Amino acid sequence: MSNPKSAGLLPDDIMALAQRVVDENTASDRKVAVAESCTGGLVAAAVTEIAGSSAVLDRGFVTYSNEAKMESLGVASDIIETFGAVSIACVWAMAKGALDHSNADVAVAISGVAGPGGGTDLKPVGTVVFARAIRNAEGEPEGELMHLDGKNRSEIRHQATLVALELLLP
Repeated sequence: MSNPKSAGLLPDDIMALAQRVVDENTASDRKVAVAESCTGGLVAAAVTEIAGSSAVLDRGFVTYSNEAKMESLGVASDIIETFGAVSIACVWAMAKGALDHSNADVAVAISGVAGPGGGTDLKPVGTVVFARAIRNAEGEPEGELMHLDGKNRSEIRHQATLVALELLLP
């Protein structure tokens, strides 16, 4: 049964942005990697829906648990213990780890509180952090904390996927 809203597996706005990610990174001869937590693989799924994505996506890491972040990406336990998984420090480490464990030129990491539970006063539902690390770049990866205003878990994950795809553009 097809979804009348979208010709692809995912919504049209995500598919259009994923097409740009594949086209623009192919043109730049650039490989990407993603390290996802709250998006659970949606960013990698969006990119791989696009024909020709094998020229762009090196690999994706879905590191939902803290243990996975430490084991697969080398995030130090003291970062998670001190700042939490939903922190700029954690996504910086995730993005750097994705570069270290891939052949990508750029890596984007995402972690957040998609809800409906899990939020706190300091990190309410909708708090999502992003980082982009570029191979051989000087200094720390770029990082940003956002408060997404999705009405539910799906909307927050949708918005986070769009932000991450934007960060994958050259």
